[in-house]
Amino acid sequence: MFLLAKLSVGIACFTLAFVFASLIEYLLHRLMHISPRIGKRHRDHHSRNEGQGVLWEFRDYIRGSILVMVLMFFHSWEAGIGWLLGGLVYAAFSAYAHQLQHDNPTKCFWMKMPVHYVHHKYNMWHHNFGLAVDWWDHVFGTYKSVEWLTEEELKQPERGYLQLRWR
Repeated sequence: MFLLAKLSVGIACFTLAFVFASLIEYLLHRLMHISPRIGKRHRDHHSRNEGQGVLWEFRDYIRGSILVMVLMFFHSWEAGIGWLLGGLVYAAFSAYAHQLQHDNPTKCFWMKMPVHYVHHKYNMWHHNFGLAVDWWDHVFGTYKSVEWLTEEELKQPERGYLQLRWR
């Protein structure tokens, strides 16, 4: 029973960290579109319309959040491990999803519409701020559905889920 309770704490903290990380990512992306100082590098990203590669994206996500990822260790080892793993898994998933939407958006099967791809394609400065998930766009009313699958996407050569820029 004691082991089950510890496992439950770890699983709960993993889930909470995953969801919390998605919210922070959404809010920071919105902030980058509001603040000229914070959004300087982001405007360059929009002008180039390309990701920096999964590994570099992951590195940046970890750099920006490592302190928050270790906070739960002050509560308990179980909570700390769950929270850290939830943050790391979300960072990896988000880095992959971000690059996938730049390189191969039709493979983004977990969303009805690849919101980050659409955000760039239609230069949406007030809509579709999610990178890996679209939950928060729906919650905060920034989701804007468009017919995104055009001739341009349909002409792209068929590629696999791992055929994208990694570095």
